[in-house]
Amino acid sequence: MSVLLELAMFPTDKGESISGYVARIIGMIDRRNLDYRLTPMGTIIEAADIDEALKVVADAYRELEPDCGRVYATVKLDIRKGAGGRMSGKIESVERKLGKTPRT
Repeated sequence: MSVLLELAMFPTDKGESISGYVARIIGMIDRRNLDYRLTPMGTIIEAADIDEALKVVADAYRELEPDCGRVYATVKLDIRKGAGGRMSGKIESVERKLGKTPRT
């Protein structure tokens, strides 16, 4: 099984600059050695199963909860039985169809 999780989570009570709070969440994901891609609008993570994906969401909130009074989050899941490596594979598939050499 492979679960692609797109997560955006940040405090709404800390002003305009929230990158430090986002960095706390990314650090937690990084320490788990999960494959992820940080984007300007969120982070895409590949987890082995639904339990691992949902634990990332809960633990991301726990990173912010101690000093944030209000937290906003969006979560998208793409759950598929079968092999992993889909985060890279999906991009490579589209690039091949465009006649481009897939990025490594």
